[in-house]
Amino acid sequence: MIRRFMTQPIATSPFENASVTAADASPRTVAVIDIGATSIRMAIAEIYPDGQSRTLETLVQSVELGHEAFDNRRLSRRSIEKSASVLKRYKRVLREYGVTSPKDVRVVATTAVREALNRLAFADRIFVATGFNVDSIDEAEVNRITYMGVMPHLRAHPDLADGKSIVVEVGGGNTEMLIVRGGNVLHSQSFRLGSLRLLKTLEGVRASAVRRRAMLESHIRRTLSQITDAIKRDTAIHLIALGGDMRFAAHQLLDDWDGNSLAEVPTARLAKLTEKLMSLSEDKIVKRYDASFIEAETVGPALLAYTLLAKHFDLPHVYVCDTNLRDGLIHDMAVGGSWTADFRNQIVRSAISLGRKFDFDETHARNVAELSRKLFDQLQDEHQLDSRHEVVLFVAALLHEIGMMVNVRSNHKHALYLIRYSELFGLSRDELLQVGLVARYQRRAYPQPSHEGYGTLPQQERVVVSKLAAILRLAIALDDTRSGRVREINCVADAKHLVINVPGLDDVSLEQMAMRENSGMFRDVFGLPVILRAGKLE
Repeated sequence: MIRRFMTQPIATSPFENASVTAADASPRTVAVIDIGATSIRMAIAEIYPDGQSRTLETLVQSVELGHEAFDNRRLSRRSIEKSASVLKRYKRVLREYGVTSPKDVRVVATTAVREALNRLAFADRIFVATGFNVDSIDEAEVNRITYMGVMPHLRAHPDLADGKSIVVEVGGGNTEMLIVRGGNVLHSQSFRLGSLRLLKTLEGVRASAVRRRAMLESHIRRTLSQITDAIKRDTAIHLIALGGDMRFAAHQLLDDWDGNSLAEVPTARLAKLTEKLMSLSEDKIVKRYDASFIEAETVGPALLAYTLLAKHFDLPHVYVCDTNLRDGLIHDMAVGGSWTADFRNQIVRSAISLGRKFDFDETHARNVAELSRKLFDQLQDEHQLDSRHEVVLFVAALLHEIGMMVNVRSNHKHALYLIRYSELFGLSRDELLQVGLVARYQRRAYPQPSHEGYGTLPQQERVVVSKLAAILRLAIALDDTRSGRVREINCVADAKHLVINVPGLDDVSLEQMAMRENSGMFRDVFGLPVILRAGKLE
């Protein structure tokens, strides 16, 4: 049975504090659908021209995708058909709201579908049945959406604005973690610890409730050691818990929680509730707490993980935040999928942190990155790429030499590998591959179909990589002396040439030599030979 929840008309998005007024222009009605390990949830919302939004209704239907995906990495025909049936009913609800355009609906799938070997068959079946395109988002996208949702809460809370916060969500398959301090993301990581995965470890085990809990604790503590390795205890630490299981706990333990503000749940009371739930059967949890069977099955292991984490850091209480994936997706639609300046800065900070791990020449890297940005901005008419591609180029410029630590001669190839398999906050695996390929093609060979990672890209992405790598080569030539003396540039393109003028310098002979060696790719991609000139524009 699908559970429907009508939202109060005055509710607004957690991303905005101002209320929606009658003076606002006509809102756009949209929907986001989250296909998770244990349920398929849909939120229907209105988006206003000023970027505000309010949720009109949410729907939830339990599924068992996680049980199958985490067991044998395949989704059964029965589960696929059930998912299609649920989404068909969701589509009928959307018609009631007048939502019929594909651009007004975003459907995402998380860990369970992403890990299934037949995920493409699942996505194809959903498309045939409903016309919905299913986007299997990775951990980086989840972390980005989490960051956008939780930051307003952290900034508004006096104790959390400047402290170090561990933002954690224990899902059905994975645990997602962000470490935030002073508004900056220090670390982000995903761990293969989830409530359903924990339950899998108990399958076939006949033991007492005490013994089963001990087994779960053993598995959780192994992951806790990985989590704590990433956290320096150099200041006060706060734990921010996301997810339906912790919201369930907060509502059980706090009579006055409004469901929107940050709730403070005492760790001692959370531990007692967890112990109680772990001692009850799923049937008793369903009857006593009016929960679904899937919720009853997963709440105990999830709360145990949160409790052990809080106890490990000796925290008197845990903050519970109501932000969820659907809120973030709605906000993403409200801003047109664009990255905010703050989010872009977080990506850059993460890239610089990675570069420092490989002892990169930070001054040169920053100079090349800044020159790349200026070239990208001034050559907009030529490359026709968007702001996200500018970030890809900037990060590739920062990291283009990190392979030097591995091997000087083939540093560009090693840069691709290091970037592709690193954790950079905010960048998906596809975006990391783009960054790595742009860095790989900053020297020597041009892109070839036989090259690792490049040949499998669709044409549009191959063209993007070639364009960005060609621009990066120009930026590297401009800082060939590694002195940072070229700061400002003026680009003028006509039908035959691209002329780059360097104001304030009378002699750019060294840069001209480097430009002759590095500009061939730009000429081949854009059809424009490059001329570098000293002095101001006439």
